[in-house]
Amino acid sequence: MSQDHAPLLRLLMSGGALAPRRALLERHGTPAAALAAGPRAWRDAGLDPQQRASLHAPDRDVLSHALAWLDHPGHHLLGWHEPDYPALLRRCSSPPVALFVDGDPTALWRPLVAIVGSRAATATGRDHAAFFSRAFVDAGLAVASGLASGVDAAAHEAALAREAGCTVAVVGTGPDLTYPAQNRPLHRRIARQGAVVSEFVPGTHARTSHFPSRNRILAALSLGTLVVEAGEKSGALITARQAAECGREVFALPGSIRHPLSRGCHRLIREGAGLVEEPGEVIEALSGPARDLGHLLRARLHETESQHVPGSATAPSQLSPDYQCLWLALGPDPTPMDCLLERTGLTVASLSSMLLAMELDGWISVEHGRYSRRS
Repeated sequence: MSQDHAPLLRLLMSGGALAPRRALLERHGTPAAALAAGPRAWRDAGLDPQQRASLHAPDRDVLSHALAWLDHPGHHLLGWHEPDYPALLRRCSSPPVALFVDGDPTALWRPLVAIVGSRAATATGRDHAAFFSRAFVDAGLAVASGLASGVDAAAHEAALAREAGCTVAVVGTGPDLTYPAQNRPLHRRIARQGAVVSEFVPGTHARTSHFPSRNRILAALSLGTLVVEAGEKSGALITARQAAECGREVFALPGSIRHPLSRGCHRLIREGAGLVEEPGEVIEALSGPARDLGHLLRARLHETESQHVPGSATAPSQLSPDYQCLWLALGPDPTPMDCLLERTGLTVASLSSMLLAMELDGWISVEHGRYSRRS
């Protein structure tokens, strides 16, 4: 029931500094307990008078609209207090209290690569974004971007065009709105094949101040950020800076010294970003962080490390029954997702999480959206 989300929504709607609201959740365990603790506990956690007043008397219209949005299938709210809150985002500075997700929440645990760049990208820039996006998806990575025009849209579209390709859009509006408006069809496709993510409550319109905030989430969710084309004052440079502050890899494509959309990339390269010409350079650089993410995912799924030797015909006995079922459904020949769904009877969300864990753990290989036991 979406009504169960009402306490967390009230915390989100109180606005202001994030750290006191996270501290309130950590101290009391659940949003309902945090609200029930009362004004004195809210003050002790560091909430300012305006935040406390909002908690006491939330905007009922905004709350009702958000609850109605959450009533729809495929709409989710992930709170700071929940184990499914993305681990990479939790580790960065200023993580949001919660995320709205339109689509598959497990997509936020996939190894993501952010592809960002100019809204006014050249045809060559859009081609480069699409080329790198396809290569990342074919290598088993997922692509993240900001649903903007230009480079963002090209990266999302190319990922969606691949069989079983996954892409995540982090937006600067509520999850029910699209900016720019012409990307509404793309928004819907991403929600069906990946996830659209926002920290803003449904009904929130685009504001200039929202996009640097959006960029920090995009950078934090991703293992690395690739800047394709960027001017000297591009928002993509903000994403790259925030990625570096999170300890993430930053890459940039070089361009013509005479083109203004090359200047931002060249500046990043001078400041230490990796100069890349081929997708394989990014994929290789992110192999270590992807393995680390696999360890975090195993911990989330409460799975112990297996001593299984890849290629065995027998399912490891220490695995849960669902994992044994999936292992037996796989073989040496690449198998598409729809066949695995039919063979196992698992849900798309469960199967996606399990395949990701097995892929990152080295048990299986993925090629063009098809899965097989690693030989």
